[in-house]
Amino acid sequence: MNNNNYIVIMAGGVGSRFWPMSIEEKPKQFLDVLGIGKTLLQQTVARFRTVAPAENILIVTSAKYKTLVQKQCPELLESNILLEPCMRNTAPCIAYAAYKIKGLNPDANMVVAPSDHLITNEAEFIRIIENGLEFTGNNETLLTLGIKPHRPETGYGYIQADTITNYDPDNYREGISNENRKPATDNGQPITVKAFKEKPNLETAKAYLSEGNYFWNSGIFLWSLKSILKAFENDLPEVASLFAKGEPVYNTDNEQAFIDEMFPICMNISIDYGVMEKADNIYVLPADFGWSDLGTWGSLWEKRDRNEQGNTVVGEEVHVFESSNCIVNMPKDKKVVIQGLDDYIVVEDNDVLLICKKEEEQRIKEFRAAVLK
Repeated sequence: MNNNNYIVIMAGGVGSRFWPMSIEEKPKQFLDVLGIGKTLLQQTVARFRTVAPAENILIVTSAKYKTLVQKQCPELLESNILLEPCMRNTAPCIAYAAYKIKGLNPDANMVVAPSDHLITNEAEFIRIIENGLEFTGNNETLLTLGIKPHRPETGYGYIQADTITNYDPDNYREGISNENRKPATDNGQPITVKAFKEKPNLETAKAYLSEGNYFWNSGIFLWSLKSILKAFENDLPEVASLFAKGEPVYNTDNEQAFIDEMFPICMNISIDYGVMEKADNIYVLPADFGWSDLGTWGSLWEKRDRNEQGNTVVGEEVHVFESSNCIVNMPKDKKVVIQGLDDYIVVEDNDVLLICKKEEEQRIKEFRAAVLK
């Protein structure tokens, strides 16, 4: 374990697409959505404990979630829970963490990751992270992990890499074991990025898959502290200058007061738009470790264990008849009978029952707004 490795976990989202289980007071990163006894945040922290010591793990979250983070991650230093007074997207979040880390270790090598993703092959994930950190520690680059696509997915953004060789998309479909996969590149090394692409339609996604040099954008980044600070100074100077003003107070009792004053006046911009699409030293490291961003109930259905009818059920008193490909999430002792549903989401939590077609799940935000208005 390298003491120069630092982990920044972004945990400030509200998870509205997982309503009604995920609510503003307790969004999905603080929930055990997989039913395994650990929340997504706890799984993320545990995953990185072999990469960096606990004192080098920082969580950036909303001020209103401080108690939740402390309760779920007691092994972390209280000073490493960075509290945002308001939402300002990922670039300010990462800038805040970077300038704070600068005061702790100017030679730091950083991983930035969301708090609510699923990774099923953690050994392969750690191997990729360690290889990536070695690369960023020796090169002035900004590195992102690109997930090798195994279907024409329209729900993810894509990364277009420079042309690669030895790629056969059939080898990256689900169900193919790692030892039987062919490498996406000749040597498994990072590849220069040509462009970032927005979520495509189905026809475009199929074209991406066939071309072989497109990867799902995981939202996981690796870089040295020096590289990301230089990128902020070059590409987002307004953000850099704002957080640089806090260098005398980071890691002191005055840090929070400074952040409470400066965060609201910072621009609202993502790291993708603000830095990654502008910089000329961007690389992608192809990866395949059973990744899902768990952005929707449908994506959770894909990752949970399913019975012969394709149903996945949480709840000890749920009885399902003549139904298939449903995801059912019920309180532990709730007696529920479901009959004749195909491809449905059935969820009860926080005094709300949601019954929704999986194909219509993009409307959950609309349903939530109608109920909560």
